[in-house]
Formats: sequence, C-alpha cells, structure tokens
Amino acid sequence: MPQQELINLAALAGFGVTGWFAREMWNAVKDLKQDLSRLREELPQTYLPKHEARELLHDLQKEMRDNFARLFDRLDQKADKQ
Repeated sequence: MPQQELINLAALAGFGVTGWFAREMWNAVKDLKQDLSRLREELPQTYLPKHEARELLHDLQKEMRDNFARLFDRLDQKADKQ
C-alpha cells in the first residue's frame, strides 16, 4: 500500500472522529440551551425572588414585634394586679 493511501486513510479517520466529536458537542450545547430555557421558566414558579423574601421577612419581623409588645403589655398589667 503506497504511503499516500496510508496518509489519506489516517486523515479520513481523523476527520471522521473530529466530525463525530463536533456533532456530539453541537448536540450537547443544544440540549444545554433547552435545559437553561426550561430552568428560566420553572425557577420563578418554584423559588421566591429575593425582594419578595425580604418583604415577607420585614412583615414577619413587624408582626413579631407587635405581638411581643402586646404580650409585654399584658404581662405588665398582670403584674400590676397582684
């Protein structure tokens, strides 16, 4: 077998493997884009945005302060009766 045919076969095999690898990478990137798109749609439905969480915590802290104030007022009134 002439040397040129060996070089051609080696180049064919190399280009074949490179083409297969490039196609696999292309499909993987396409799948990742689809997964990212699906994640962008599902994420806001599953998790609470940071600004909403801060608002809820602020409201909860205010409610707890009010409840403690009422509790301490009742305790003060109870202590005054004795």
